[in-house]
Amino acid sequence: MKFIRNIILLSATILFLSSTAIAQGDIISTADFMKLYKTDKGLVIVDASQESTYKKMHVKNAVNIPHKALYKEGEIEALILDPADLAKIFGENGLSNTTNIVVYDGGSQKYSSRVYWILKYMGAENVKLLHKDMNDWRKSRVPLTSTPSRVKAATFTPNVNNSIMANLADVKSGNSIILDVRAADEFDGTADNSEGHIPNAVNINYEDFLTESGAFKSKADIETILKSKGITSSSKVIGYCRTSVRAAVVYSAFVDVLGWNNFKVYDGAYAEWVGKGNKVVNKAGVSVNKKSGSASGGC
Repeated sequence: MKFIRNIILLSATILFLSSTAIAQGDIISTADFMKLYKTDKGLVIVDASQESTYKKMHVKNAVNIPHKALYKEGEIEALILDPADLAKIFGENGLSNTTNIVVYDGGSQKYSSRVYWILKYMGAENVKLLHKDMNDWRKSRVPLTSTPSRVKAATFTPNVNNSIMANLADVKSGNSIILDVRAADEFDGTADNSEGHIPNAVNINYEDFLTESGAFKSKADIETILKSKGITSSSKVIGYCRTSVRAAVVYSAFVDVLGWNNFKVYDGAYAEWVGKGNKVVNKAGVSVNKKSGSASGGC
């Protein structure tokens, strides 16, 4: 009888752990990543770090797709390329729509989240985000190298998911809560690279969604943080930062940790908002209209 009871308890534990893993959506632990690394011969690992960082050290067999390689050139910084151009870059790096993909960066979590979000926007079906806990990274003995990887080109056919992207008109419509995920001094306009924030926006620093080791906080903790700003699962939310790199981290918190599908990333972000002459509000509550390079610096 005791044996049967133990079996039942073990089964319940396994079910609980499975449900916990499911709640994390596309976020993959270092331990699970290593299992894939050893067994999935079709896996493509994407290092989203800057090229200089990749050249120093990266996961063995990883290809380098820096987030900045996915942006248009122009007056507004960091707007993503058109789908056809993105598909060309992904294909050249061995990615197709159905490729099993794991994206990571050097530890900031911002760049990997941005590339992950762009892949999701483009319709990648099997992309995971390695939001690594640095302690787990060391324990798992991830194989590293400085040798660039060679991959066989593939065909990536865009299947654009517009439901996760917001544009300037969406922000101006007044139909969503506008969530500014920059630091408090950027939000209130006291930082050197900011005049203030989009009118009526609320502020939660993207770092508040992460633990000190770089992993996401628990579902309960994140729900509490959002509730303090009046955000629930039924809210429509548009997130932005300076160039919506940090906003992609919060996208993953909503979609992968909470399991909510109510968050859009404003790709143009603060850079587009001020670049097109729209007013921002500073700490004193004063509206400022400045089209200059006030959006420069940071991401």
